[in-house]
Amino acid sequence: MYTLLSGLYKYVFQKDEYCILILGLDNAGKTTFLEQTKTKFSRNYKGMNLSKITTTVGLNIGTIDVGKARLMFWDLGGQEELQSLWDKYYAESHGVIYVIDSTDEERLGESKNAFGDPNLPFHK
Repeated sequence: MYTLLSGLYKYVFQKDEYCILILGLDNAGKTTFLEQTKTKFSRNYKGMNLSKITTTVGLNIGTIDVGKARLMFWDLGGQEELQSLWDKYYAESHGVIYVIDSTDEERLGESKNAFGDPNLPFHK
């Protein structure tokens, strides 16, 4: 009986979880994108002041519930030293959002090289 009730409870209340990586060079706007997304899709979330956002060292995690799905966004730091760690997160992710600062024309080539890294799983 417990198993039946437990299964029913999980079916009704448990959400499917999906992990989405947010990648891009430093200062590309990854954390701003995450904060804007959380503000738009989460009730009662006021968000942080966008002018107070600083460079991400490590990662930021944001969670959004959409219907019966829970989206977990992992905003990974984009500094060159941290880019080598990106591939450690791929196995756990279901999707990738790659943010490009199109106004920073001097770094577009650098962004292309970071995204074109042969260690990325979608390049194999």
